[in-house]
Amino acid sequence: MLTPAEESGLAGLRLAGRVQRAMSRFSPQRLAHLLDKIQQEAKARHLIYQHEGVNETIRILPCPVTIRPDQLAYIHSVSLTILNALKRLPEIYQSSFAVRDLLRISPGEEQWLWDCWGPSQRENNPIFGRLDAMVDFTSPMWKDSLRFVEPNLTGIGGLHLAPTCDAVLMDTVIPELIKEDPGLRLDVAPDMRELLIQELLDHLETIGRPRGNIALIDPKFEQDGPDEQDTLAKYFHERHKLNVVHVDPSELKIKGKEVYYGDLKIDVGYRDYSVQDLIDLQKRGVDVEPMRMLFRENRMVSSIAAELDQKSCWEVMTDPAISHQVFSPEERQVIRRHICWTRILSDRKTTNPKGEVCNLLDYAREEHEALVLKPNRAFGGKGVVVGPSVTKEEWGAAIDAALKEGDRYVIQELAAIPVREFPFVGPDGIVSQEPFYIVMGFAATKYGVSLMARASQKQVVNVAQRGGFCAVMVGNEK
Repeated sequence: MLTPAEESGLAGLRLAGRVQRAMSRFSPQRLAHLLDKIQQEAKARHLIYQHEGVNETIRILPCPVTIRPDQLAYIHSVSLTILNALKRLPEIYQSSFAVRDLLRISPGEEQWLWDCWGPSQRENNPIFGRLDAMVDFTSPMWKDSLRFVEPNLTGIGGLHLAPTCDAVLMDTVIPELIKEDPGLRLDVAPDMRELLIQELLDHLETIGRPRGNIALIDPKFEQDGPDEQDTLAKYFHERHKLNVVHVDPSELKIKGKEVYYGDLKIDVGYRDYSVQDLIDLQKRGVDVEPMRMLFRENRMVSSIAAELDQKSCWEVMTDPAISHQVFSPEERQVIRRHICWTRILSDRKTTNPKGEVCNLLDYAREEHEALVLKPNRAFGGKGVVVGPSVTKEEWGAAIDAALKEGDRYVIQELAAIPVREFPFVGPDGIVSQEPFYIVMGFAATKYGVSLMARASQKQVVNVAQRGGFCAVMVGNEK
């Protein structure tokens, strides 16, 4: 007898197989036309990543990743459980010296944390984040394959990119697939933009400023990274008739008891800016008090609690000595099943993934085939070393170099990265299948969970490393 989870995974396999079979019937000419149309639409809909000031259209792969409604519901439940646990980190940090050491932040950052964390944030702690994970929706053991690799609690990329990628394939590829298999039922998952705006509107109600003015705050004048905020502001204005502006922290001013952008009073901000970045701005003479006011008055999403966002959050969760003190039995069950064992790299005793006491450095050197090395607070795939992809000597050298650097590193158990083949047409007109690694991102609120799938032919999967996007479609069998 199969378990319900196994039946769900096999149903997911059948659904993905139907999609792949339908696409396999496309002629090379038809596929080439579709691929060209996809990238034209990507450019027209501003799916752009800036690399050193140069706009590059993000690559969209032609075959959607599929997920069933019951799988989507499980992802939603698990993601919310983890996110709600992460929201409590400031309280845990305040009460535990062990957690303070794991989530070590600079004195300047800690001063901001205590200045801006108070009763209002404890009662209503708005965090809109994305949890990155590996999962194989086509496996009978798909729940066991779900492994969260890191949190991203503020300034998440993909807010415009992910739902727009889904829309491009819904308009171009899905109608062609249905021509080949009229029984296919595919639809988009919850829209990340809609989840964010509902979170902002709810928080405006909570703080007594219903439908107030919203600022999307990021390094507006930098020319590296996803170019999303102007497009998001336009989308929210046109769809929801809201006053939404894209601003740089340097453009905000305090007038009286309010924060302004020009003549527009700002009621709440959504930030793609860390406190450390604000501290650096202040050193360059920029007035960051408007940002501090928004944090202190609980008018910022994500709240100051997101400053404890580090990969070492997973050590707080996966160290039994800490976890049993601060998390509920239900949370610990999710943690044990779905969060990758992670440890700050240092010379000390700890528990290994089996719960056995070990010397961490010895374990890290001996088990490199099962581990990955990552900078604790960096992003964009920088500095990541995948153990099985290097020799033991190269791994040892990477460990030594990480120990000498000022920034801290983590080692983490290596989660299995799903690989899928996607069709391509070569210059000779021949269709070939090329393998891509797939990493998922989940942005969950009480209203639902949105999905983002990134793809790369390298094991370090990140759009900053010139990876691509996959659309994610929710489907049922018929």
